[in-house]
Amino acid sequence: MRILVVEDEHRLADNIARAMREGPGYAVDIARNGEEAELFLRTGHYDLILLDLMLPKVDGRDVLRRFRGRDDSTPVLVLTAVSETSSKITLLDLGADDYLTKPFDLGELIARARALIRRGKGRRQTVLQMGALALNLTEQTVTYADKLINLSPTEYRILEYLMHRERTIVSKEELLEHLYDFTWAHHSNVLEAHISNLRRKLRSETETMVLQTLRGRGYRIAASHLTSI
Repeated sequence: MRILVVEDEHRLADNIARAMREGPGYAVDIARNGEEAELFLRTGHYDLILLDLMLPKVDGRDVLRRFRGRDDSTPVLVLTAVSETSSKITLLDLGADDYLTKPFDLGELIARARALIRRGKGRRQTVLQMGALALNLTEQTVTYADKLINLSPTEYRILEYLMHRERTIVSKEELLEHLYDFTWAHHSNVLEAHISNLRRKLRSETETMVLQTLRGRGYRIAASHLTSI
């Protein structure tokens, strides 16, 4: 998953980014002002946006208003120092999906981020299931017929994204964008190695699940009886 943190307080932005990378393992980009945020939002695709309101150059409310004006439904969690109920109602009316009042606990931020991403993917459950293959989003574990499959953090993130897009062909570029920040081009060859390791583990630990490579098109997680298209 890939998120955008829009926050002009450098220490807070860096702490949020670190928590998101080390906890859920999300790829994180940081915009330090409203203009940067709008550039990121026009050129990248995100699973969640964490948006501060008091931003230099372009106010966070204007960023949110313009973003929703492009009919983009990406979940937005607003970080605000404002506690008045009327102001919070205004934020929701502008298109925010949730808000946290500063100061906040990073653990709560991560929990709300996960919930919004699940909601944005059309899933409210905490376990993704494909046959006997189960991925627990809260515990970040993968099992097959209740037997634990040991995956590296990157292998887990690849599988999580592909299971969110069940039976869908995901291009290499899309997968890279959701695993890494804007330095993803440097990880292209590394991704192939992770894909190979994940495929081997699925083949050895499961009876039915396969990770397909469709030449020139991308990757797909599917049951073995769906290997031909």
